[in-house]
Amino acid sequence: MEKHLIPSLGNIHLADLTPLDIDQYYIFALESGRLDGKGGLSACSVAHEHRLFFEALQQAFEWELIRRNPAAAVRAPKVVRKEMTTLSEEQLARLLKAAQGSRAYIAILLAATTGARRGEVLALHWDDLDLEAGIAVISRSLQLTETDISYKEPKTRGSSRTITLPLFTITALRKHRKEQAREKLLLGYEYKNSDLVCAQKDGTPINPGSLSKMFLAMVRRTGIPHVRFHDLRHTHATQLLRRGINPKVVSERLGHASVSVTLDIYSHVLPGMQQEAAKKTDKALSLAMARLAA
Repeated sequence: MEKHLIPSLGNIHLADLTPLDIDQYYIFALESGRLDGKGGLSACSVAHEHRLFFEALQQAFEWELIRRNPAAAVRAPKVVRKEMTTLSEEQLARLLKAAQGSRAYIAILLAATTGARRGEVLALHWDDLDLEAGIAVISRSLQLTETDISYKEPKTRGSSRTITLPLFTITALRKHRKEQAREKLLLGYEYKNSDLVCAQKDGTPINPGSLSKMFLAMVRRTGIPHVRFHDLRHTHATQLLRRGINPKVVSERLGHASVSVTLDIYSHVLPGMQQEAAKKTDKALSLAMARLAA
């Protein structure tokens, strides 16, 4: 709003704003909207601006400040979804082995086995975990601002969720908690007791950018396909769907607003699932017909 929409459209009185004004801004943003002067914004960025602008103007409409929402008559730029890169179980195992003993290991493990976002993983407190019950509660996300590291509400309403942890992850977390307790004793009063699961040696939060850099360095060392930290989330979802886990369950683990969002993002997995469903149906029906014939 402050960096793009207000400078471009803020001089227009609210009641005078037209769909054409908004459409012309989107054209400008795509062609030369970058603040550094190096070309236009991506279609994804402008589409995000459209969603934000639409919601703001819709609120103005509901408050009867305007007679209609001009953004409703404007089409957002079409976003072409990039083909995502995910890891196989073997590739993920190689990555985890390479990460063992590093500050990034638990963060990588949590992302890969729960589907949590980077900020959600870094914001996890020990109070959010019940290792006896084997669950983790996602209720906040850590973000890097221009001046500091802070916490924010989850991305969507569905992002606040409870996730069941695999036994492998529970075992690793128990070991990690003991190691963290030893670090706390060694540093004494210098340790910042923030109760974070993933923290620096002195207990302070891990910078999200630093985590991504550590992650990419490990990816290069292992020789697996180039993936971002966020692709661990895609890997988790893809592996679950390929194993036949109900998409509704996958959607709940990822914190999506609805199962349709999950199916849209991971539509690349569906053809294989369709074939598997057909094979299982064929096998079950064939066995039933054979028993009937006998």
